[in-house]
Amino acid sequence: MKFLLLTLVLQASAPGVISRINPKENNVVFAERYLKHFYGFNMRGISETKEKVNEKFLENKIQEMQQFLGLTVTGQLDKPTLAMMHRPRCAVPDVNTTPGRPIWEKNLITYRIRDYTTDMEREDVDVAIEKAFQVWSDVTPLKFVMINAGEADIMISFTAADYGSIYRFDGKDGLIAHAFKPGPGIGGDLYFDEAERWTMNHEGINLFLVAVHELGHSLGLDHSSDPNAVMFPIYTYVDPNTFHLSADDIHAIQSLYGSPENFQFPSKTNNPEAPYCDPDFHFDAATRVGNGIFYFKDSFFWMQIPGNPNATIGLISYLWPNFTSGVQAAYDMEDGQHVFLFKDDKYWLLSNLKPQPGYPKSIHSLGFPESVKKVEAAVYNPLLHKTYFFEDQVYWRYDEKKQSMDPGYPKSTIHHFQGIGPAIDAVFYYNRHFYFYQGHIIIEYNIPTKRIIGVLNRNATFTC
Repeated sequence: MKFLLLTLVLQASAPGVISRINPKENNVVFAERYLKHFYGFNMRGISETKEKVNEKFLENKIQEMQQFLGLTVTGQLDKPTLAMMHRPRCAVPDVNTTPGRPIWEKNLITYRIRDYTTDMEREDVDVAIEKAFQVWSDVTPLKFVMINAGEADIMISFTAADYGSIYRFDGKDGLIAHAFKPGPGIGGDLYFDEAERWTMNHEGINLFLVAVHELGHSLGLDHSSDPNAVMFPIYTYVDPNTFHLSADDIHAIQSLYGSPENFQFPSKTNNPEAPYCDPDFHFDAATRVGNGIFYFKDSFFWMQIPGNPNATIGLISYLWPNFTSGVQAAYDMEDGQHVFLFKDDKYWLLSNLKPQPGYPKSIHSLGFPESVKKVEAAVYNPLLHKTYFFEDQVYWRYDEKKQSMDPGYPKSTIHHFQGIGPAIDAVFYYNRHFYFYQGHIIIEYNIPTKRIIGVLNRNATFTC
């Protein structure tokens, strides 16, 4: 279910005026301003002699935006991309520019509605905001109390003018709300654009749904690339009567504040921490890290010790702040001490869980042709000192000793790994075997004999 996501403009720690997003501008100019605001695209200092460099940087930023918002990654300003850019959304950048993980250091938080919208009765505004707070208090130990005078922890206002001395809205549609992360002064404060038409239903902009999203920022959350999450940055309406937080939202907020006593996770499965038990679930990547197996999905990782069905969950950004989400492939060398993570056309090296200098690097430096924009799965074979990269229905083989791609590739996955593919979600090496993840099954592949020796239901290796 796609939640009405919202819009906020939580800007980074550096002060500055938030630029107005003008949908009537030339498409390229509009896109550059959009990418500058939400993805850190910087056009300053680009001369004519660097035009090609600028074009490549712009293409990379378009790809980053397309990947984050779930579009087909083309690097071009195609119709779906421009249409997405023109949708009402949160004004906060999609790439996290706020250092650290600010949270409220207390469980009782006050709020006050300082200015009301003229679109709704005051009582209806009070109810919508109270319900939005209740969404987050239901899944955390936090409690929220409304006050009618004085300075509250979270101040809420409707305004069509400049606010906070350095921020402004952009008129109807476009940026519809703004929230600051926890902290002193304006930290946690919420601003709704009074130029919008605020309602209790599907007409105009639904206040409750936007407030839930904005309060997520007020409590310390970043945007999510999961379109089912309320923290996804694009506004989409869903019936407030059937609204519920996604697993991504719940895991994210509980990673900051923990869960309330006797909390029951609203999951299809019997295990509250196990969305992987859902038959429709699939991992994005898997690899060994130390003596454990790490599985990646959206903003989260699960760590499991081989032979133990229990898994520990965590936010990727907790271990590696530069990775808020989206690890698409991973592989390890030297018994899990050196790990490579892939996202789009870049890759990173971790040694003993620490990011190494000089990264990210382009995947094309490994020998991939320019037509390859990402890697879908990867695995290292220590018996041959070769790394296999899977993309679509083919694979490449990289010689780690020679530091070059083997000639004659790519080759067909299904022809050279009989019974495997063509699509592979994730794969890792363990004890002379490859373990291929395809949907809800795990295929155990014996490397020396080049044969499949077993097929397991994914749930068989986890507690569900």
